[in-house]
Amino acid sequence: MVKLTMIARVTDGLPLAEGLDDGRDQKDADFYKQQAKLIFKNLSKGHHEASRMSIETGAYYFHYIIEGRVCYLTMCDRSYPKKLAFQYLEDLKNEFERVNGNQIETAARPYAFIKFDAFIQKTKKLYLDTRTQRNLAKLNDELYEVHQIMTRNVQEVLGVGEKLDQVSEMSSRLTSDTRIYADKAKDLNRQALIRKYAPVAIVIGVVFILFWLKNKIW
Repeated sequence: MVKLTMIARVTDGLPLAEGLDDGRDQKDADFYKQQAKLIFKNLSKGHHEASRMSIETGAYYFHYIIEGRVCYLTMCDRSYPKKLAFQYLEDLKNEFERVNGNQIETAARPYAFIKFDAFIQKTKKLYLDTRTQRNLAKLNDELYEVHQIMTRNVQEVLGVGEKLDQVSEMSSRLTSDTRIYADKAKDLNRQALIRKYAPVAIVIGVVFILFWLKNKIW
């Protein structure tokens, strides 16, 4: 069954809505909500390989779809049909875009669309029993296939983001170091030129002063 539902803006990871009664029967609900927020954070940094993905985490799966710069994410039991999980997300996406589509980009505070919880709860009930005629029809719908949707492990997904951050940090550090070395090289060249031509300049200066004094005396 569906355990957790969250909706966030991909560009900055801002949470837009979530199922308010999600996790009430779970002791570790906060742990998985934190994982979901880390996934959103990674997505906001561009660390995503596909617009649809399933992510293994403990006894559950996260499933998400990205559409119109919004991520719709749910967490379900491992035994819950993947096909129903993604169709549940599609229903949320369609209604969320219809009701809030023109306000998504301008939302400035977390959970700006918290009232969408009413639709989340109503839709979640429809997907609760996988044996209803409605859900069996969805499972047998050959036009909606999920076999090619990528499945990854949560440590792998979050680890990819961390590694990419490290690479980015190293790249920035190397660029900074290169600039420092370039500045030092310029200083060394300047000092070398001074050491090379300073004696000549001094000799010329002395000759000029002597010549000037000679003219003044005579």
